[in-house]
Amino acid sequence: MAIAVPFIAFLLIGAIAAYHRLRLPVWAALTITALLGCWLFGANPTATLIATAVVVLVSVPLLLPQFRLPFITAPLLKFYTKILPPLSETERVALEAGTVGFEGELFSGKPDWNVLLSQPKPTLTAEEQAFLDGPVEELCRMTNDWEITHVHADLQPELWDFIKKNRFFGMIVPKEYGGLGFTALANHKVIQKLASVSSVVSSTVGVPNSLGPAELLMHYGTTEQKDYYLPRLADGREVPCFGLTGPWAGSDATSIPDYGIVCTGDWNGAKVVGVKLTFDKRYITLAPVATLIGLAFRMYDPDGLLGDKRDIGITLALLPRDTAGVDIGRRHFPLNSTFQNGPIQGRDVFIPLSQLIGGEACAGKGWQMLVECLSIGRSITLPSTASGGSKMAAVVTGAYARIRKQFGLSVGRFEGVEEALARIAGNAYAASALAEASASAVARGELPAVPSTIAKYHCTEMGRQAAMDAMDIHGGKGIILGPRNYLGRGWQASPIAITVEGANIMTRSLMIFGQGAILCHPWVLKEMKAAGLADEGERLREFDKNLFGHIGFAISNAVRSLWYGLTSSRIGAVPGDTYTRRYYRKLNRYSAALALMADTSMLLLGGKLKFKESLSGRLGDVLSHLYIASAMLKRYEDQGRPQTDQPLLAWSFHNSVHKIEIAFSAALRNFPIRPIGWLMWMLVFPWGRRAQAPSDRLGHKTAALLMSPNEARDRLAVGIFTTPCENNPAGRINSYLQKVILAEPVERKFLKALKNSDIEALDFDKQLDEGVREGWITAEERRQLEELREMTIDTIAVDDFDTEELRSAGYRHLPRENRAAA
Repeated sequence: MAIAVPFIAFLLIGAIAAYHRLRLPVWAALTITALLGCWLFGANPTATLIATAVVVLVSVPLLLPQFRLPFITAPLLKFYTKILPPLSETERVALEAGTVGFEGELFSGKPDWNVLLSQPKPTLTAEEQAFLDGPVEELCRMTNDWEITHVHADLQPELWDFIKKNRFFGMIVPKEYGGLGFTALANHKVIQKLASVSSVVSSTVGVPNSLGPAELLMHYGTTEQKDYYLPRLADGREVPCFGLTGPWAGSDATSIPDYGIVCTGDWNGAKVVGVKLTFDKRYITLAPVATLIGLAFRMYDPDGLLGDKRDIGITLALLPRDTAGVDIGRRHFPLNSTFQNGPIQGRDVFIPLSQLIGGEACAGKGWQMLVECLSIGRSITLPSTASGGSKMAAVVTGAYARIRKQFGLSVGRFEGVEEALARIAGNAYAASALAEASASAVARGELPAVPSTIAKYHCTEMGRQAAMDAMDIHGGKGIILGPRNYLGRGWQASPIAITVEGANIMTRSLMIFGQGAILCHPWVLKEMKAAGLADEGERLREFDKNLFGHIGFAISNAVRSLWYGLTSSRIGAVPGDTYTRRYYRKLNRYSAALALMADTSMLLLGGKLKFKESLSGRLGDVLSHLYIASAMLKRYEDQGRPQTDQPLLAWSFHNSVHKIEIAFSAALRNFPIRPIGWLMWMLVFPWGRRAQAPSDRLGHKTAALLMSPNEARDRLAVGIFTTPCENNPAGRINSYLQKVILAEPVERKFLKALKNSDIEALDFDKQLDEGVREGWITAEERRQLEELREMTIDTIAVDDFDTEELRSAGYRHLPRENRAAA
């Protein structure tokens, strides 16, 4: 045993130092002190000397820069530059365009939770809240989604007028240009509320306040462009669209085939230098009604009119609709959502250089401009839309499941339905927290490149799942379209959000971890920049500092991952209350494991990692659910740790950590270098996978929250349109919940008495008459049951039509003798 003591002390001090990330001199001093103690207290002298020699051999060369730099760092730098995958210009711009927020802490393996919890609570200004309570509420009241999607295939003229008059298109435009000057958080709240009643209205309002001319002009426009266009965009005189996607370049914006040739031409009667454009775009939202077109194209200068560079690069321009040669085609028909969407073409369309966004100075900078603004659009419009739809699905489906009865029991009481209800509630809670977190990041002035992709992918996926579960519970009510159907159009539209601004498959498998592994990692980007420095001495010193910082970081994460795995994350100082501390500790564990996996993957796979899309997607899932769980904990803290929300938080959190372990498991079992995968498994899962999906008991509690009035349900419904009115059948059904619950004891009493009686009446009204005469119910209770009947009928009713009403206008306009052939 005396022989083992020095080595145990050596390993123990090393593990403690690595766990706490102590510097190398501190580790060396502590270890030498411990070994000296072993010597003095009778440990085996030979073993002590051997352990001391190891400490000296490791620490002395590393602590002496005169030795370390030329003999250790320089060869490693040479090797690093050989294996470093080359970064294209587009990749470099994408990495440098975004900022890093709390997601960087999640990549650290040791998150500083104070960074998250010290962020200000998201709040609206009084003016923003008044806009939500006033014009937004009124627009929701005016909105009849059936009229929009089936009768008119467009917003009615009065809706267009209301939107323009109240400057919905100018929410992000500063007040000095006539806009509302709202924060990103207010933008999120408006889109969320509109999406809860109509995805067509929300997309119509969302696009001009997302990626488009206004956003680009605010960041890059010349003074003249801002002064002219921003006031016109704010008050609706100009309706904008932005042409990026085409038949040959969808998500891969860097491969845009649309081009512009620098030349001279006529503009407003004068001969000027400009660009002659040829382009073919499709899937462009608002294109059919747009008056101002933003356009992305590749700019060439073959005659050298602007300088020596012939391929100037991706450039952005503004085209008035009436520009000669611009052809806005007929409308696309996106899954019966009928928002304005269509193609744009142009050939030899001449514009002056003054129509380039930012003028000539911004020629060739379009990719950087797009990357920055795309991250803002992904952070707000699509997550907010999904959040609004998910929250409405949760609230109204909970009410429907309580009101709708089968076999004398509310359908929500069946365990299969409870399971789906819990999933809807959990997804709505998570999507709401995630959408608000990403919008708040933009409101704080961040450009959240990684959180925006997380929010876009996961909010839209959770929205799609919530829509599917809501449809399953509603059954026939959900599939029969008509004015009473509040789910069908949302279900049809759910795949739309997962395709735009980067298809979700690509977002998950390429972007989330691909960007996060470099942008959020505390050392990788610094090492890459250091290796690219021109001055040889500075390059060596900077690389040395970052390399050994990275090595210590990797060792620490291996130790932390193993420790958390062995202790099941039950030990460690974290914030929170007695209920949530266990959650923070679990996230610490998975953060360390993610950092370890990221380092191992990048070290061993190098440039090949970008082609390992399954591995990248699974590690992206880990990062995503770490961020989602963090957003939910922040929301829980901001709302004052409400006890009634705990089932929602618990279901959503356990769902996330279960998915984290599934993703880790799949990544490790399929790691390209199998022995490394086995070794990593022992560090990440020393006792095997332990996280479980939310239990049935927890699902029961969560589903119950949706089926009765309570504070948690009310908080979940905040920000959506629940006002009961003619155009809002979902709001009416939600408003019935309280009265239905109050009537349930009377209904049970009446049905029990009726079952045990010999009354032969089959008609409901006659049965009620008999019930009053027999004394089973009072006259007041009879009115209560009649009202219950009316509310139930309104809840379950669907629409019917004459065949002619459902035929297309094209069919109806055919001569009668030609209809049979058609």
